[in-house]
Amino acid sequence: MYGEEPSGPAVHAAGVFRAAGARDVLELGAGHGRDALYFAREGFTVEATDSSAIGLEQLRRGALAQDTDGWVTTAVHDVREALPLPDGAVDAVFAHLLLCMALSTEESRALVDEIRRVLRPGGMFVYTVRHTGDAHYGAGTAHGDDIFQHGGFAVHFFPRALVDALADGWNLEEVHAFEEGDLPRRLWRITQTLPRGAPSPRHRPTSSSTTPACCASLFCSAAAPLFTAPAPALSRTSSPPTRRHPSTCPPGAT
Repeated sequence: MYGEEPSGPAVHAAGVFRAAGARDVLELGAGHGRDALYFAREGFTVEATDSSAIGLEQLRRGALAQDTDGWVTTAVHDVREALPLPDGAVDAVFAHLLLCMALSTEESRALVDEIRRVLRPGGMFVYTVRHTGDAHYGAGTAHGDDIFQHGGFAVHFFPRALVDALADGWNLEEVHAFEEGDLPRRLWRITQTLPRGAPSPRHRPTSSSTTPACCASLFCSAAAPLFTAPAPALSRTSSPPTRRHPSTCPPGAT
């Protein structure tokens, strides 16, 4: 649906992750893997999650074809559940259009708390969302909480106040406005970092979704579907060979 080339936000994220000295990247809503595979080619170790086992199988086949399978781990996961990683497991997290699915504000806050938990001190989170300046904001069926169903999809359009709220306790580095697609969709690319020494939130238990039933299977047209499959722990079948840190590698080097 989105081709094989990485998204613009992923290209940007790889640059800021590299500049920050990140090695291990978690991507949420990885789909068939165009961005996860790009991160792997750029020298990062990637943990990729998505709802679709079929999409993740395509990602794994792509990793094999590109000889990056030792650097990509996949897991089917519901973002409304605790992330299947221990505290302080990764250096950076990337999510392109994941948070603008039909997740309530409460669910978005809980997810960002989980992201904070799995990041190491000084870790970085880059994500994108459609915002209330988008042409489709207010169109279609309103479900409350700035969620509108239009054309068969429900989208949570972010006001700036929500971006600021999700950055509470973080360093908000950038809120960059850009456009994408045919409408075009109007989005923000948000970059925030976890202060060193900041306490991690407690691991949240599994709980049922608070998303209205009418929205639970509807999602942003540019994001992965809401995750409904079990969330197995991420694991590798073998240890990858020694690899240079991405900050010392030219693009695509291994």
